[in-house]
Amino acid sequence: MQIYWTKINKIIEETPEVKTYLLDRPQDFTWEEGAHTHFALEGFNADDKPNRSLIRHMSISTLPSENSIGITTRIKEQCSEFKSILRNLEVGNEVAIFKTYSNVPLKRENKNVYLLSSGVGLATFRPLVLDYFERADNVNQIHSLNIDASKDFLFTNIFKSAADKKFVAQFVDNRKDYYEEVKHLAEDKTGLFYIVGSDEFLAQNIEVLREQGIKPEQIMLDKHEEQLSKFLSSNLSV
Repeated sequence: MQIYWTKINKIIEETPEVKTYLLDRPQDFTWEEGAHTHFALEGFNADDKPNRSLIRHMSISTLPSENSIGITTRIKEQCSEFKSILRNLEVGNEVAIFKTYSNVPLKRENKNVYLLSSGVGLATFRPLVLDYFERADNVNQIHSLNIDASKDFLFTNIFKSAADKKFVAQFVDNRKDYYEEVKHLAEDKTGLFYIVGSDEFLAQNIEVLREQGIKPEQIMLDKHEEQLSKFLSSNLSV
């Protein structure tokens, strides 16, 4: 396993609780849109066994063409040891990334694509949307639906509706409106539905989509193969 040690080159305060850490891109490091990586803090591998409290599974919120590795995360006032350390890091500090993989690249199958996300989960979809803007080949259109109770919506400079790009960006701040809209989107029986959020959020969305007749193979999750079957099984249990 290759561990890349790299430096923070910029910290962006997206909202009062959400920050993006832009990391220098190592020369031979590359990734696909929708990728996730293991993001680790200094000292995680100091002992014989890795200190898992200093490692998190994070989405990469940038494209390789942006030449920085973006890690976007929510840091609340009361937070874990990991987030507490992360909050105090500065430009120039070193972090590690390893085991990078993409479960949710943008499928180009001449279908409508629906991106369903909760809160900072939108970070996973930012590179998919940018990739689509750069090259719309074999994607009919994209509709993004994000729920965030804080109303501090992310990436509104990118996630804004544009008819000429066949792109719709929708933000809601309550569950009732959100799931009503999911049902409406599921009227498209051939669409592809990407979902990013907590396990509970995934399960609820899958249940609504399946009730509307959407098939498991139309649902994309940022999960490994063995986890997918658990989420997409017919009994809908988590």
